[in-house]
Amino acid sequence: MKLIKAGGHRLFEQDAETAAIVSAMLIDLEKNGMDAVRKYSQKFDDWNPASFCLNADEVKRAIAEVPKQAIEDTDYCQKNVRVFAQAQFETMLPLEVKIRPGVTLGHRHIPVNAVGSYIPGGRYPMFGSAQMSIIPAKVAGVKHVSACTPPVRGKGYFPATINAIQKAGADAIYILGGVPALALMAFGLDGASPVDMLCGAGNRFVAEAKRQLFGRCGIDLLAGPTEILIIADHTADPSLVACDLLGQAEHDPNSGICLITTSEDLASKTIEEVERQLAVLPTRDVASLSWRDNGIIYLAESQDEALALCNDYAPEHLELHVEDFERYVDRLTNYGSLFIGEETTVAYGDKTIGTNHILPTSRAARYTGGVWVGKFLKTCTYQRMTETASIQTGEVTDRQCMLEGMVAHALTARKRVERYSAPDRQSK
Repeated sequence: MKLIKAGGHRLFEQDAETAAIVSAMLIDLEKNGMDAVRKYSQKFDDWNPASFCLNADEVKRAIAEVPKQAIEDTDYCQKNVRVFAQAQFETMLPLEVKIRPGVTLGHRHIPVNAVGSYIPGGRYPMFGSAQMSIIPAKVAGVKHVSACTPPVRGKGYFPATINAIQKAGADAIYILGGVPALALMAFGLDGASPVDMLCGAGNRFVAEAKRQLFGRCGIDLLAGPTEILIIADHTADPSLVACDLLGQAEHDPNSGICLITTSEDLASKTIEEVERQLAVLPTRDVASLSWRDNGIIYLAESQDEALALCNDYAPEHLELHVEDFERYVDRLTNYGSLFIGEETTVAYGDKTIGTNHILPTSRAARYTGGVWVGKFLKTCTYQRMTETASIQTGEVTDRQCMLEGMVAHALTARKRVERYSAPDRQSK
């Protein structure tokens, strides 16, 4: 392996400064409620309305401002997300099995009752994120979804975002961003009930707030600054590879950008293409920082080494620009979402195609996948027994508990053995 370009993509979990800032804010927000919410919203977004929650008339007026084509395109995207989420939901089957005579075990999939959805919108109004958390939750059967999205600084809301949130099925819409938004939903501020689960992507402060709030409520996953990794061989088009790398670089100066290639020629040409495209890219002020500080290019000696490097990086988004992608797919184990072949690109997954774009970052893909309908379902087990089965199980349980020294546990089993072994119960 040869490192052609080194970068310093920082994992937000290791950022002590961010953790300290978020911790102080959450303590203040929990103690001082809406006074703290208003203070931070005014400070960071120049936004302090009479009510952060939009009423029905405000939602209607916002949607009226959205161009017809934008509404139709949003409907197209949301239909794809809903169809895929529904197909996923149909795989989540209940289970009931008799493992022994008289012993029935099973599970049910039960939706959480209330979800708080965060739709990012600081640098860009990412209204496409609305369907990614709200639609799967609603398909899962979640009764109430609160949605928060940051204001356009000092001006209010972005109409297309309100349209997307409302069409996705949110029950309440708040114009509020960052840590205060998550606190409002988690703590149940402004007259709202506390949510059972927080969902949605955001910057490092949003991701850190979710991490610190976990336990107070559930979270979908830790989704911080975005990442892309592309595996490319000699057949790849360097202009397309460079374009896709920059497509994620424009998100955030902290975006993770990585190319793994088995072709040194491809690596060199991709670097040239990145610089050429950056020169004319309207968002180069952000993308150039991400590329400069976090761009990494590895030259792998073989497919095996490329696979090992990729699985160690565990990217949020993984694109394959290779001749023989079948040899890669089954051996790739750590990624958020996989884009197979140059015909697909991360932007399709982010905006349009129907898979979810709320995905694990900062190597969290080692242990979790992205948001899907199953994230909003609790798989809860149950058990049912006959008296005869309770006797058989109870005798073993009694002995196991006594071996551990847990006498009270043993007695719960022993009493049942004695009760159901009584002569007047033997016929049952």
